[in-house]
Amino acid sequence: MGMDPVRRQSLISLASTVGLTAAGFVATMYFTHVLGKAAYGPYALFLAYYGIFNLIGDGGFGGAAVKRISEESEQNEYFTAFLVLRVLLLALSVTALLAIRPFIDDLQGEGTLFWLVLALVIGVFTGVTGNGVYGEGKVGVNQSGGLLNSLVKILLQVVAVFFGYGAAGLIGGFVAGLFVGGLFTLRFLTLRPARFTGRHLRNLSTFSFWIFLASSGVIIFSHADTILVGYFMTDADVSVYQIAFQFTTAAAFTTTALRTTLYPKISRWHADRNPTWIANALSRAFTYSLLLAVPVAVGGWVLGERLLYFFYGAGFAEGAAALGILLLVQVVNVFMYLQTMTLNAIDRPRESFYATGTAAAVNVALDLALIPLIGIEGAAIATLVTMLVNAAIARHYLSKQISVRLERGPTLHILIAAGLMALVLLSYRAVIPLSNVFVVLAAVALGAIVYGLVLLKADRGIRDELRDLVVQLGVPWPRWL
Repeated sequence: MGMDPVRRQSLISLASTVGLTAAGFVATMYFTHVLGKAAYGPYALFLAYYGIFNLIGDGGFGGAAVKRISEESEQNEYFTAFLVLRVLLLALSVTALLAIRPFIDDLQGEGTLFWLVLALVIGVFTGVTGNGVYGEGKVGVNQSGGLLNSLVKILLQVVAVFFGYGAAGLIGGFVAGLFVGGLFTLRFLTLRPARFTGRHLRNLSTFSFWIFLASSGVIIFSHADTILVGYFMTDADVSVYQIAFQFTTAAAFTTTALRTTLYPKISRWHADRNPTWIANALSRAFTYSLLLAVPVAVGGWVLGERLLYFFYGAGFAEGAAALGILLLVQVVNVFMYLQTMTLNAIDRPRESFYATGTAAAVNVALDLALIPLIGIEGAAIATLVTMLVNAAIARHYLSKQISVRLERGPTLHILIAAGLMALVLLSYRAVIPLSNVFVVLAAVALGAIVYGLVLLKADRGIRDELRDLVVQLGVPWPRWL
């Protein structure tokens, strides 16, 4: 299509992210209406435990393998070394899980322990093939594998819940999707086993050590709140908190897509000594991430309680306060994720760990202090403070390597457009009672139209880039815009 690789791969990544998240939203609405608050909690806890023990099984070598493979030197050797290390670490993670089994009540029911071990084993297969194609620069393939994973998972979960399997059906669908996603990426993997040496292991290990520590921080503040809400409160509270958090992920579509696309590119630009390219790409990534994160947050503050009520059920509307805080988390997430990604890509994993490690310690301390006092709102506040600390420290270290700047003009235009959208939505809500789902959806559509039109009129640069992208896709661009 004559589209440059970064833009093409970002578009594929964004489409994949939007598709799988939209499907996930619809499926979760079905699960919550059928199962209620209490039954969804055990599945959320299963995901939290999987995240923690899969981290142990990865050991940071996934990120290290992507980094070394993307440098296009001795790719097969690094891939094989990664495969061997991943299998060894799987044994360690499963051993650790079995050792603490008596102390984790959440793993005793629904055959959860069996499913968790099976998920960890399949996670090795999916992780090795996914990181392999990702390191080769096949971002679209990696994202397509993730999309297929999610679609198969959701389809099987819906069928299982329909036939009454509850939380066990949700977990089984998760494991099946993981396996299918791995089969897909395997088909496009061109790396092959090769003899490796101790030097390859050392090069992976020196990088993975800091990646592992940094990833540990991310996993802690991604899952500690869920586990501690489950510890101090009930499964129903876990469900409400997780649904509120999942709802906010709509604000992170662009961030996720750009983070996935830019990592191997920035790694290559760093190897080629092109810091200006890196700085420009990061600055533009900030803008395009805020392009979605800001209006979603603003719209969620105005309509969030009604959206939770109609989409998930009356019991989930009590998560509106936590939702408001978590929407702001996703705005801060733009800077945290993109900056730590860039630190890792330019071979600065130690500094990335300093940022995430400090933030993780803050997160656990705040969770322990706030959840018993104010419940899920305390978990949301802890997450917000964690993100702010992480973003600030990451920026401090990254600014020593490259110019870290925000595009002031486009950012100001985004804020103005979002502000006008908020005024329109507040006026709409004052005049028309939000008494049914269709009225609420009409408000969402109105807000999106107002935001889009104001932004396209206010910012010529964003308008021209979007127009070029649309035209390259073969879609006519309205002349009046």
